[in-house]
Amino acid sequence: MYLRKSPTHVSKRLAIGVATLAAALAPTFAYAEEVETLSQFHGNVLWTLIAGILVFFMQAGFGCVEAGFTRAKSAGNIMMKNFLDFSVGSICFFLFGFALMFGLDAGGFLGTSGYALGGVSEADLPWTYTFWFFQSVFAATAATIVSGGMAERTKFSSYILVSIVVTGIIYPISGHWAWGSLWLGDTGAGWLEGLGFCDFAGSTVVHSVGGWIALAGALVLGPRIGKYTEDGKAKAIPGHNIPLASLGVFILWFGWFGFNPGSTTTADGSIGFIAVNTSLAACGGVLGAMMFAWMRFGKPDISMTLNGALAGLVGITAGCATVSPVGSIIIGLIAGVLVVLAIEFIDKVLKIDDPVGASSVHGVCGAWGTIACGLFNTDGGLFYGGGVAQLGVQLIGAGAIFVWAFGAGYILMALVKGIFGLRVSKEEELKGLDIAEHGSESYNGFQLFSNE
Repeated sequence: MYLRKSPTHVSKRLAIGVATLAAALAPTFAYAEEVETLSQFHGNVLWTLIAGILVFFMQAGFGCVEAGFTRAKSAGNIMMKNFLDFSVGSICFFLFGFALMFGLDAGGFLGTSGYALGGVSEADLPWTYTFWFFQSVFAATAATIVSGGMAERTKFSSYILVSIVVTGIIYPISGHWAWGSLWLGDTGAGWLEGLGFCDFAGSTVVHSVGGWIALAGALVLGPRIGKYTEDGKAKAIPGHNIPLASLGVFILWFGWFGFNPGSTTTADGSIGFIAVNTSLAACGGVLGAMMFAWMRFGKPDISMTLNGALAGLVGITAGCATVSPVGSIIIGLIAGVLVVLAIEFIDKVLKIDDPVGASSVHGVCGAWGTIACGLFNTDGGLFYGGGVAQLGVQLIGAGAIFVWAFGAGYILMALVKGIFGLRVSKEEELKGLDIAEHGSESYNGFQLFSNE
């Protein structure tokens, strides 16, 4: 006789079947999840490494910009300083700078572990090596910004000491305040992080730090011979190769697609969004600087336009992941105007000779980009209904790091000046640093100089 089974009986049999099937497939599901996790990890490593390589190439861009904006007789010296910034800076950052910036911390001000990458478990080494490399090229960027502000009159040996302290101590300490948790999580968090400070890729952490130290260096060094008349009027000292400087700006723009999107350290969909914001802000910087200079000087000045591109890039670096594309354009436009005003103010009012505008591009526009997060962040920005809380945190962060970087930079420059001497002699400056410091010419057979 056929006996109809109850719904309850069928449900029990079905549940047992599903459970049996799930148990059988569990190893397969676990393996698939493990493969997905491992693939994402490898993708993160690959993307971060590629981004770091792009940022490394920015060293060439900085060298071209600085050499092009200064005179031919010191072009080789500029390149030498860029090589030394990365070389000596990377070693110092490996030995102790990385630890100060990202090591374990209990007070929010200083890392205390990871010297020479010691104490890292075997399992964590693959990511730690990649992360260290990516952060090392950032440290070199902060140092090489200083080179431009001190160009054409700094003793090479003394500059090496400056580069060591910048990459090994000054940059890492303030970097810890804002980014300390990026390696070890909350156990390494800095005090600005605790306040909710926003600086995604380093408008202030990298660029303003370099710009403010450059300003301190230029102040301690004094202006180049012939920069100011006896009555204090500023005289232009044109760069020797604007096409070279232009190439440098394009290289920097290219490298910035590693600088900003690479700061995710994750291969995911956000990198395209960050790249869009980065490029739009640079375009805004070009237009802002060009149009403002055109109105102010009667001509669309080339050097100001080039600095405008860099100003836009520096300005968006803090908020590249947190503002909208329209906000990026506005940030870039304002940065382009600011850089023209800042260059004039520092040059003509403060009478500080910054040959390439490093303190204006990186210091001023880095601070602007950091503050702009408090205005344009789509989550918490003042213009998006977030009130003034985020803006207040941004002002605190930008101000604190200015005091640290400029103050520590000024003390460093004064100490080096007093102990070792910071500036070359008048005769050496007139000859050019290529011959005086390195015994060779960048443009053999074309070097002209005067001892007068």
